[in-house]
Order: sequence, then C-alpha cells, then structure tokens
Amino acid sequence: MFTLHKMNCMRTTPNFHTFSIPVMGIGYTIDTAIKVAPFGISSVMSLVDDILIEKMREFHSKQFNLPFNPISMKVDDYRAKRITAYLDMVDDIVKSKFEQVKSSFVNTGKDFDKYLNMLPNTSKLKHDFNEFMQNNGALHQVKGWLDQHLNLGSIDVNIMTKLDKVNYKNGVALPQENNDAFAALRGFAQSKVSSSVVFSAGMSPKLYSYMAQFDDFFPNAFGEIKKKIILKVSDLRSAMVQGQMLAKRGLWVSEYRIESGLNCGGHAFATEGLLMGPILEDFKTNYADLQAKNFELLKSALSTQERSVPEETLPLRITAQGGVGTSEEHDFLLSHYGLDSVGWGSPFLLVDEASTIDVDTQNRLATAKEDDLYLSHISPLGVRFNSLRGNTKDLEKQLIMESGQVGSSCPKRYLVSNTEFGDRALCTASRTYLTKKLDELNLKKLPTLEYHKQFEKITEKSCICVGLGTSALIANGLDTKTEGSGVSVCPGPNIAYFDQRVNLETMVGHIYGKLNLIRHTKRPHMFVKELSMYVDYFKEKVSELNHVVNKNEKASLDTFQANLQKGIHYYNDLFNQYKQSFAHIRVDIANDLARLEAELKSIKIPEKWVETSVLVKP
Repeated sequence: MFTLHKMNCMRTTPNFHTFSIPVMGIGYTIDTAIKVAPFGISSVMSLVDDILIEKMREFHSKQFNLPFNPISMKVDDYRAKRITAYLDMVDDIVKSKFEQVKSSFVNTGKDFDKYLNMLPNTSKLKHDFNEFMQNNGALHQVKGWLDQHLNLGSIDVNIMTKLDKVNYKNGVALPQENNDAFAALRGFAQSKVSSSVVFSAGMSPKLYSYMAQFDDFFPNAFGEIKKKIILKVSDLRSAMVQGQMLAKRGLWVSEYRIESGLNCGGHAFATEGLLMGPILEDFKTNYADLQAKNFELLKSALSTQERSVPEETLPLRITAQGGVGTSEEHDFLLSHYGLDSVGWGSPFLLVDEASTIDVDTQNRLATAKEDDLYLSHISPLGVRFNSLRGNTKDLEKQLIMESGQVGSSCPKRYLVSNTEFGDRALCTASRTYLTKKLDELNLKKLPTLEYHKQFEKITEKSCICVGLGTSALIANGLDTKTEGSGVSVCPGPNIAYFDQRVNLETMVGHIYGKLNLIRHTKRPHMFVKELSMYVDYFKEKVSELNHVVNKNEKASLDTFQANLQKGIHYYNDLFNQYKQSFAHIRVDIANDLARLEAELKSIKIPEKWVETSVLVKP
C-alpha cells in the first residue's frame, strides 16, 4: 500500500460542454457515441440488448471496413463477449474519427470548425485556441496543441440493475454471474474503453459487490479511475446510502445523476412527492459532507485491501436531467445549484446526427402535442413509463388482439420478472403470461364493465424490450424478422415543445442560447411541469382508493402531499429570490404555482383508516 500526490481535484466547471446526452430507450443512443464523441460530447448507451448490439457491431464493421467475427449465442458468456467486442469497436471508431477532426484543421477545417463552433461562447478552450493562434500561426504547431488540449466525449454505458433474471442453458439455471446485469457489467469491465457506467433503476448490493472483482473500477496510484461509476439517484438519502455502500468496497462514485421522478423519458420512478428543485438544493447544501464521508470510507477500504490510496479527495460530480428545455433553465441549474453538467435527452431524438431513429417515429415526435405524451402503465416491470400515444408497437399490439390473440411471443426475454405461475419468470407482456391471467379473469364471472376494466389493465403491457430497439434497426435498413416492425418510443413530456428535425449544431446552439428552437408560446418552466405531473399523479393515487386505507397507506399519502406543499413553498421563495431570472415568464410561474397549490389542497385523503395488521379488502 502506498500514497501519491494527485492533481488538484477541486470541483470546477468543465472547460468543454456543460451538457451530455443520457441513455434513451434501448436503441436510440446505441451508437450515439460514434456520432458525437469525436466532437467532445458525452453520451450514454444501453447495454440491455446484446442481440441488437451484435447486429450494430456487424453494421458498423461494414461501414468502417473493419473485420467482423460473429459471436454466437452458443459461445460461453456470449452476452458479455458481445458487449466487450462492441465497445472496443466503438472506441476504435471514435478515436479514429477524433483524429480526423483534429487533422481537418490543416485540410478543410470543416470538422474542427464544427467542434469549436459547438462549444459555448464562454468556453475557455475557445479563448485559449484563439490566443494560441494569435501567437503561434504555424500549422505544424497546431496539431500538437490540439493533441494536448482537445478532448473526446465519453463513451458511457447504462445498466438497469433490475435486469437480474435467472438465465438458463439446456434447462439448467446458470449462476448469478450469468444474469443480464452481471454479464453486461462484465462486458463493460473487460472492454478497453475508459468511461463510466451509469447504474439506474435502484440499488443492487450483489451487483456492487461483483464490481469489486474488476481492477478498472478502483483508483490507481495517482487517484485516476479508468472505469468510473455514475449512480442515477432520486434523492440525497439514496445517494448517501449507495455511495457509502460502494465506498466500503473501495469503489468511488464519481457522479450522482439526479433525474426528475416523472418529467423524464422512459421509466418514471416517482418519489414520495419530493421535487427536483428541493432535491438539488439538498445536494448543494450537503455536497462537501457527502464527498468527505465517502472518501474517508474509501480510504479505509482501500487500505484494508492493500490498494493504492489517493492522497487528496477524489472529484465528485453532481449532474441533473429531466425536462430541461431552454438555455435559461440550463444556465440556472449550473449557476444556482453548482451542477457540473445537465442531461438533455428527448430533444436529441429529433437530431439524426445524435440519435438513431426511424423517420416515421421521428416525424411522430416532431408533431406530438402535450396530450400525445402520457405516463403509461405499458412497462412489464410494473413501473410507470413515459410514452407516445399511437406508437407503432402499441398499434401492433392492438392488431394482435383484434386477430384473437394477446401478448408478445417474447423473443428476447430481457424483462421477464413475474413468478406468479412458477419458478421460471415470465414477462407480463408475453403471450404465455397474458393467456394465464385472462384465464383467471374469465373464471371470476365479473359484471361486464368490471370485466372490461380488468381486461384492459391486464393487456395494457407492451413488449418494450423489443420495441425500444427496433427503431435503430429500421433506421439502418437492418433485418427485423425477429423483432417485427413495431416501434416503442419513450420521450419525456418536454418533446412536445420541440417541433422540427434539426442538425447537431443547431440543437447544441439552442442549449447554449445561440438560438431558440421553441416556438410553443405556453411551455411551462421545467420545475412547474414536474410539479404539475406530480399533482396529477397524486390525484390519481387518491382516486384509485376504493377502500378504507390502513395506517401505513395514510401516512404515505400524507407525506406525499406534505412534500409537494413544501416544494411549492420552496419554488415561491426561489423565484422571488431571483427577480431577473425567467423574467418573461415570472407571472406565468406565479400563477401556475398558485393554481397547483389550490389543486393540491383540494385533493382529500380518506380520513378513515385502520391498523395495518387488519386486512382490508377492496
């Protein structure tokens, strides 16, 4: 064990981009890094679907004239090996394209100009480059300067911790290390990329313990970490619990990524009424304590393991995403909460140079209005899911039902989780599961209206583990025989305010306030939009109660309502404090907060409740 001095790691605003592109669906950002990382923009790809990943590896191998050796499902540990091979290929392509960007300065300058022009006007890199050119005009010196100062975007990956189903081979259950999340982590760990893994969908102590088997996740003698850990969290408490859990294993959380509970794309993990603004305030207030406590635990664990112990506290980034749509909101998050970066997701679905999406789906998104976007129940995981009405996967599901069948053939089985009908888990959108549930329903002999209500609830689930990847195949002209042609899409509600397909430079220009893409005159502030969604969500929770609540239910509902009320008070104080910010919509914000507060107070929680131990039937 030994310690070495490490560079100053004070928390600073990055010199490059102050935004990143989060994971979107399963396939929408599957190769975003190839498109944007050479220009210094970081993005996240999903590691859910190794079948899609293998198809995309073959596609890009042909596009870039690279050798391709298929990895069959008959090969041991094929899932991890496919992921490793794909990430290695992406890393090679990105680095090659990055060299082309730098070399273009000497040749046409087009790609390099694009790199530089997309940076914010306040970028230190821009200033330093212009100063360098004024003092050193020789072309042969430029390449050296660019090699030293230009950065790639990060090739980050996302792993849903809930993807922990048991996998089988020849009918025999495989060890835990072969479940989907573990294999995805192993594939990332064994790749050559130097980037981050984003863990989403909650904590997984077993997966965190498994991660400690790979040296790349530990700091080296200089405190540098080849593969960093990012936790997507809903609040400060979750961050503290998970951060300390990992630190005790010698693993450092390099970034906490706070995502809006409801105003986001994909799965929506609602909090107990805790809103994004107050949550970010908690992180701002407790940042130093969070970093210090985690670092003390880390040092102790590394020392016990006889690993290198960094001398100075390791960097800790705090970022946020979900619903941001204007440069003013972007800048406010950075300045008021001290965030290191802001995630911009759904708007990039309208950018071919960033996401991989078929034209039909993209056009549907461009013309989508507020009412077309809704918080659905279609996810087989039983978690609410932001979706677009009329997406072709749902239309395909309806056609199957009209033919007299129900459910999906479940060709990929990534979201199997239900064990109602035996030890072998089923997907709740699968034909097997739905048939069994409808058989149960038919035996109940319910009145017609109640029967139809239950029938719709059972059959609402959609095969999103296939649908969320199909668009990438269609966009690239690849075979969809296994998947079918139905496309699921999971934008956040914010997409309703973006109504045109644009190029990468234009969208980045919008983020940095160089231009404005939003023509919608009544777009609510991101905090107000989230609050509105939570009030609707709470109203739905209360309206669904058809029995006397027990003590725990009553306490939970009271807490939810109280947290929303506290959030409204926080926002009133916040916007009164910043008189100049959002001046053009201050009256709208105040009116919206007052309206939502009145609406919240009008929601009446049942006064009668019974002790938890008493069984209360609907």
